[in-house]
Amino acid sequence: MTSASESATPPPLPRVMGFWDVLLFNIATVLGPRWIAAAAHNGPSSISLWIIAAVFFFVPTALVIVELSSRFPEEGGLYAWSRDAFGEFHGFVAGWTYWVYTLFYLPGLCFASTAMSAYVGGIGAAHLAQDRTFLLVGSFVLLFVAVYLNIIGLRIGKWLQNAGGLGTYLPLLILVAVAFAIWRVHGSVTHFTLAGLWPRWNWDSVNFWPQLAFAFTGLELVSAMSDEVRDPRKTLPRAIFGSGVLIALIYIAGTVAVLVLLNDTAIDPKSGVFQAITAASAVLKIGAIGILAALLVTVGNAGGVGSTVTGIARVPFMVGVDRYLPAAFGKVHPRWKTPHISILVQAIISGAILLLSQISETTVSAYQILVDATVILYFIPFLYMYAAVVKLAYRPEREKALGAVLIPGGKIGVWIAGGLGFMVVLLGIVLSFIPPGETENKLLFEVKLASGTALAVFFGIWLYSRGARARARQPQTVGLQKPS
Repeated sequence: MTSASESATPPPLPRVMGFWDVLLFNIATVLGPRWIAAAAHNGPSSISLWIIAAVFFFVPTALVIVELSSRFPEEGGLYAWSRDAFGEFHGFVAGWTYWVYTLFYLPGLCFASTAMSAYVGGIGAAHLAQDRTFLLVGSFVLLFVAVYLNIIGLRIGKWLQNAGGLGTYLPLLILVAVAFAIWRVHGSVTHFTLAGLWPRWNWDSVNFWPQLAFAFTGLELVSAMSDEVRDPRKTLPRAIFGSGVLIALIYIAGTVAVLVLLNDTAIDPKSGVFQAITAASAVLKIGAIGILAALLVTVGNAGGVGSTVTGIARVPFMVGVDRYLPAAFGKVHPRWKTPHISILVQAIISGAILLLSQISETTVSAYQILVDATVILYFIPFLYMYAAVVKLAYRPEREKALGAVLIPGGKIGVWIAGGLGFMVVLLGIVLSFIPPGETENKLLFEVKLASGTALAVFFGIWLYSRGARARARQPQTVGLQKPS
């Protein structure tokens, strides 16, 4: 097995991120108003599903990420952990699928973000949230801004992520506040009962369950930038735990707030948060509330796109450094010291997928295919991560790692945390292949989803084989050491 020390040495990247940068980066990356909208669209049972997902998935996942990131604070994060635990091939598969998922995730995120931004124009512009031309143009503008700011460097780009964290959280606090104010005077549109809060099995809605788990993911992303974080062994655990608590609380409170203001059947799963805020501002006769929230979340979504672009680009950068992707991926910009090739390739392919996803689909169905492909590809490297934390727990230096924050309970605790996460994501992959009830052509949906994800995985394996042959022909390449 090849260890990290036997891999190529990456070009140096400046350490520019402190505690607040990492905490806000996590919020911008993980927290999504669209997941609150999707949860509210699913009805009151989503509230208990949020709690179940937080206890049995989010908490164990946070513990796993904190242990791995504090024991192995390496650039590349999840890719490096999988490589160190299982070898170069499995590290590549984990890193490849982790990168490829963003090629589907970014179009979906841009699509939803542009739909939400329509509410900047108030209730009169709300119809734009369903306008295909507006959604496509806005998505490309958002992608361009995020890519440009991250190519010129984290010293500038991190402020987009910081603004994104605040711009995402503050509108949700506004949502909770106006919902509480209206509930006190007018009551709730949704009638909450204990039976209604209980999760229900329904083949038409079960496709939604993996989205709740996915909504809690992203805390691992900043670990891919460990070489750019100041004092990562101390900063990463504190920021991960802090942001985790804030995110879990607002997901639950935000879903309750939307259901207080709207009936679940009327909620748009992309922009329902702003439907609710706009409706509340009309009742309160303060139209500026909806516009302010939409402005804030537009900034927040730009930060979410930016954090995804900048974090994920470090994975193909490190794979390029290790020479399993073309060497250009491992280059940094001579002026801005960023992995600009990784960022540009990611943006170009995401733009193409954004266009292709619109063929023969309604905006809702096209969006859903992007979401499900994202979940499947993203959860493959998570399977590796949970297995890696178990395997790496048996290394003798675990208890001696200075500054490492370990999972409580020793190896039993590691098995519980890793096992829970593994089972949840495996179930999530299976359920993602079940089309939602509103899908017009279920067979076409499944064919697009299965063929797209399979093609992405097999293309990565072909690239690995190509890169491995190239490495075998050049064993003395500068920056590599012979295995001992």
